[in-house]
Amino acid sequence: MLKQLFVLIFCLIPLGYFAQDYSALWEGHFSYNQIIDVSKGENKIFAASTNAIFSLNTQNNDMEEISTIHGLSGETISTIYYSEDYELLVVGYENGLIEVVFEDGSSVLTLVDIVEKVTISPANKRINHFNAFENKLYVSTNYGITVFSLDRLEFGDTYFIGDNGAQIQVNQTAVSNGYIYAACTSGNGIRKGLIANTNLIDFQNWERVATGNWLNAQMVNNKLYVISGGRWIYEMENDVLTRLVQYGTTPLKLQSANNNLLVTTQNNVFVYDSEFNPILQVDINPLFDTQYTAAISDTQNLYIGTQDFGVLQTALTDGIDFIEVHPEGPLLNIPFSIESSPDGLWVTFGEYTGFYNPYPLDNRGVSHLKFGSWININYDAVFEAKSLNEIAVNPNNRNQVFVSSFFSGLLEINDDLPTTLYNQENSGLESLVLSNNPNYIDIRVGASAFDNNGILWTLTSLVDKPLKSFNPETNQWRSFSYEDVISDGFSDGNLGFSDMVIGNNGTKWASCYKYGVIAYNENESPVIKAIYSEDQNMPDPWATALALDNRNQLWIGTYRGLRVLYNTSNFFETDDVQAYEIIIEENGEAQELLFQQYITDIEVDGSNNKWVGTDSSGLFYFSSDGQNTIYHFTTDNSPLPSNSIRDIALDDNNGAVYIATNKGLVSFSSGSSSTFNTLEQAFVYPNPVRPKFNLNEKKVTIKDISENVNIKITDVAGNLVAEAQSNINQRYKGYNLEIDGGTAYWNGKNLANNTVASGVYLIMLSDLDTLETKVLKLMVVR
Repeated sequence: MLKQLFVLIFCLIPLGYFAQDYSALWEGHFSYNQIIDVSKGENKIFAASTNAIFSLNTQNNDMEEISTIHGLSGETISTIYYSEDYELLVVGYENGLIEVVFEDGSSVLTLVDIVEKVTISPANKRINHFNAFENKLYVSTNYGITVFSLDRLEFGDTYFIGDNGAQIQVNQTAVSNGYIYAACTSGNGIRKGLIANTNLIDFQNWERVATGNWLNAQMVNNKLYVISGGRWIYEMENDVLTRLVQYGTTPLKLQSANNNLLVTTQNNVFVYDSEFNPILQVDINPLFDTQYTAAISDTQNLYIGTQDFGVLQTALTDGIDFIEVHPEGPLLNIPFSIESSPDGLWVTFGEYTGFYNPYPLDNRGVSHLKFGSWININYDAVFEAKSLNEIAVNPNNRNQVFVSSFFSGLLEINDDLPTTLYNQENSGLESLVLSNNPNYIDIRVGASAFDNNGILWTLTSLVDKPLKSFNPETNQWRSFSYEDVISDGFSDGNLGFSDMVIGNNGTKWASCYKYGVIAYNENESPVIKAIYSEDQNMPDPWATALALDNRNQLWIGTYRGLRVLYNTSNFFETDDVQAYEIIIEENGEAQELLFQQYITDIEVDGSNNKWVGTDSSGLFYFSSDGQNTIYHFTTDNSPLPSNSIRDIALDDNNGAVYIATNKGLVSFSSGSSSTFNTLEQAFVYPNPVRPKFNLNEKKVTIKDISENVNIKITDVAGNLVAEAQSNINQRYKGYNLEIDGGTAYWNGKNLANNTVASGVYLIMLSDLDTLETKVLKLMVVR
């Protein structure tokens, strides 16, 4: 309605910036099950989860997502408000951030004024509520009230309305009879200030009209309703309180919609008309065992935000039958571990602390992204397995998955159905032993991996024989001792194992808390050996991540940096084993790559390049030797919802990089893929290249090529147009023809850097190892 004014005022926005839309290469995989707040627009309902939002078109039931992919910050949302007059969605966060989402989704305005206010404690910056009156938005916070101009999109005055100008928590405001009323906690009562007073920044112009603790204040058809900390709702007229109803549990939200008053508690939603006559009471439905968080209505339906089922829609004339409304997504926005599979991705939500403590125990399920759709396995289906963490997909049976539990053992899932929980009674797994409580059962299974023979290897913490093997075909278990490195599994200080990779020669490499990297191979002598000391050039004995690259080099992430073990083949025979840092040149000086960084995960792609996640610095993508940083993604330059990376998984088929952060899951389309053993399956697309295919924005793709290949593109007369060779003309270096693992990309330009003319072009592939050749024909139509 008033969007045309925004073009005139963009230059007037001093302390904000417009976030970028990353939807071209990035995809969000956020959970919308846990709803924080809801709001209503014209023919739309908006619902905010922990850090993402979706809208429901009430006319056609279409849903749209708004997340970091579209410009949101990824911080934790506390409240939302939609302005129909200005066609803006305003989002408030627990850290004081405010973002304005424009109706057409073209941009998100991020406002950091409150976040950067040094005179306000970070603990007091939470945004509690938005209340619109005329062209102003009154922002209730934990320090007071801030005024925001909806037409100019800028902040105005801030009101510290406590005694002597103290900062006090304001939960909600409402405007009645020319006054703004503020519901305050901590015994600060209800306070009011005359809106026409131009000096409301003076606390003396605020009057206390009620004592005690107050949770909410809301106007409905010129009547003011307030809710006390004692769970009573009152009508306030001329500053006189009339007690109406006491609720069984504390009200969470007080909203108005279509001249109705809505009160939300965790167990009920109450709908009243403007005279406070009951219209509807909605209780918890046994089919949706959850807690309510917020509610809003239109003329026909009630929309209830929940803790577990997104939004529940019910008719205002019903209140019994529900429709579950939310976009597809995983169970939660706190992914702990992820693992790719041929059909998609598996996700667990853990968790245990950095010191491998699973307490307090959690009750969470597992999610599976299968062929683009989410299958969620709830906690009640996983045999009460706690702290589900690492995931291993059986390479010989992709429908069989094993999920480690850091308390309950090992969960087997077949065809998305949990079938067996392996524990001390039905497997070779064993519990840690407490001398003062011999009946205590605690089976802490963590890192796991399949070897080339289809044998599953797992690691159990705090036992003498942590390494276990399991043959899914024969159900045979075996145990292997680490006592030559860890003298006592329970008391020697090694709290857990973070990662495991298995080499082609059968060596099981495990990273752990106290002994760095432990290698075990039952066919070697000695069978076990570790590298963790400063003499071995390890920056810290706490190893956190492992990856074997395509050259059989072991990349080691630690709590304080990155190391590479170049000679893995002779690891057991070599007396003086050394790990090596990677030295790069930065600003003309030699620097250690990722010096002192807490490395959380390392993955190797089809080009032998390395994806490295960190605990606080985001995600890095390095060349195969680590000398070149291809990408460094953070919350500042990408849709990452957090710089704390928990896990990474690569889809070798389509080049997707899945990134689990402590605030949600996203994926990046890298374009890289794994190489093939032969050129038999190689193909090129699109073919033909038609005029509408914009070569300035897209590239011709040559897929499923071998590891060491030469590619020449010629015209039919034999004139060379472009050429590339694996490990020489790498991608991301600006060449017209680039090779990235099992995929090559051509931008349609010749050696003179001119776009080629229409015609037939020959793509000649030559495997430099096997001498196999293949020719592809490509038609270009300009």
